[in-house]
Amino acid sequence: MKQYIKLLPVAILLFGMLSCKKDFLENTNKAKLTDATQWSTEGNADLFLNDIYSALPNYWNQPENLDNFTDDNDAGFYYTSYNWKQGIVVPSSNDYTVWGGITGSGDLTNWTTTFTNIRKCNTFITEVRKNAGNFSPEWLNKRLDEARFIRAFFYSELWMHIGGLPIITAPADRHTMDSAAIYTPRSTFAETVDFITTQLDSIVKGGYLAPKYNKGDANAGRATLGAALALKGWVELYAASPAFNDAQPAAGNDPHKIAGYNNFDGQRWAKAAATFKQFIDLYGNGKVYELFPNTASIWYEANEYHSEVIWDRQVVANIMGSSFEQYGGPVWINGVYYTWGNYCPTQELVDQFYMANGKPITDPTSGYDPQHPYTNREKRFYDWIVYDGAPYKMDWMDKGDTIYTRIDKVRPSKNQIDFGTDDVGNTAYYFKKRLNPLVRPGGGAVSGANFIYYRYAEVLLGYAEAQNEAVGPDATVYDAINQVRKRANLPNLTPGLSQADMRKAIYQERRVELCFENKRFYDIIRWKTANTVMNVDKHGMKISNTVPENNSGVWKYEIVPLNHPHVFTQKMYLNPVPQDAIDRNPRIVQNPGY
Repeated sequence: MKQYIKLLPVAILLFGMLSCKKDFLENTNKAKLTDATQWSTEGNADLFLNDIYSALPNYWNQPENLDNFTDDNDAGFYYTSYNWKQGIVVPSSNDYTVWGGITGSGDLTNWTTTFTNIRKCNTFITEVRKNAGNFSPEWLNKRLDEARFIRAFFYSELWMHIGGLPIITAPADRHTMDSAAIYTPRSTFAETVDFITTQLDSIVKGGYLAPKYNKGDANAGRATLGAALALKGWVELYAASPAFNDAQPAAGNDPHKIAGYNNFDGQRWAKAAATFKQFIDLYGNGKVYELFPNTASIWYEANEYHSEVIWDRQVVANIMGSSFEQYGGPVWINGVYYTWGNYCPTQELVDQFYMANGKPITDPTSGYDPQHPYTNREKRFYDWIVYDGAPYKMDWMDKGDTIYTRIDKVRPSKNQIDFGTDDVGNTAYYFKKRLNPLVRPGGGAVSGANFIYYRYAEVLLGYAEAQNEAVGPDATVYDAINQVRKRANLPNLTPGLSQADMRKAIYQERRVELCFENKRFYDIIRWKTANTVMNVDKHGMKISNTVPENNSGVWKYEIVPLNHPHVFTQKMYLNPVPQDAIDRNPRIVQNPGY
């Protein structure tokens, strides 16, 4: 049941929707809950926690996704990412909104909103412990761990963009606390990592939550042991990465130790590998989680909570629905304008997809033909990328279409690239990954497909990377990455790879498998490659006929620069702390370079 995200503010919640049976017999008016009644029953307390669940970010409804801030996507010039890619990011720019959506250089850099949500978690934890006599032990243990998980999740999302954060575990009260207690300074990077991972580890060891919920379960959408363990592994992997696990963090000189560890320790990789291995051993390989068989339909609404979904955000069509389909995909479909065309893969991303034989296109033996670049490519390419001449048919369409992005003077297509400022993309590609096939674009928040934060493929790829860095490419590394490749109908990796070659293969596999899932941004940051990949122009594909007046020639494929400015400076490895947060709390220090 999508019972959590349906919630409107408490004042207009439907009575009894989330209550146990005995609550239906009570006369408490739940539209007028007081401090005394809020924590008097499990049903009333659930209303408070469910409101926190409703605050989980719904990235579906943001036309400016994190992929826009990477080398994988070419977004419109009118978006925040266009400015960010020119190096324009300063502490005073704490309002990163675009057309009512959020974002800035990374969506969850909203300091105020994040700490408001953390305060809600702290309030729930404090109050249910204070009123523990009103609740059953089973409910109490589960709900406390759910709240602690959500708090850790909020912390992790902001930490990835900011670094060390103020660790606050109780609601502040200006009436009872002095300024020293209220004005919490930033903890170090290491202390923040330890806080998040220790909380998650405690949840896993407690065992009060279910490992996973499936579609139709009454608790589907709530935190699970699988979500806690996967998030712990990801935080450890992120922290162990080169941008932070070094004598000097990628962001620059760091006297307060808020931007990284300020030393290197190879055991950090081993720690991440051990957590992912724990997940695989406890829950993976079909015990609870396994790869969903079809890469084309992982995100379909009908397949929610399938075997690969670890942690997601519930979405309810038309009530708190998704408008994702309006923002991306082909602009013109069967001659009708439908989308804003925001999700336009760059040539750099398209070139990462393998050939059907599993070889990269750079391999001379792969069979890749630059003048027939879309022939014999891997399954995920055809599942996720819309290219020139691609067949296009979603369930909502009365008939199929063929999308042409070539420059054709004889039979011009409305989707053909023009390198202009309209919605038609300039790369010659669109994507269809994660689009809900049931939803006609442009109809508003009509999609009910959940947003997946973490899925099992990431556990396998995270383990492969961490284990390769910790000990090298042993058999378990091959097994993890080959599971992902097998699902994509690709052969196993060639045995005998060096650690460096395996690292390259893992990086490519992550980029393909996780493209357009808000993952590439975090990867180029943590790998400390953003300064390399972002400081060069990106490319698209120009397709034209050698005899354009009648198309009697051959179609020529030319990789061309997009001529969009890209600047990435050292300080941009972290976002600035918003200046207004520093103004409110004099104990908050700014990140390096700002």
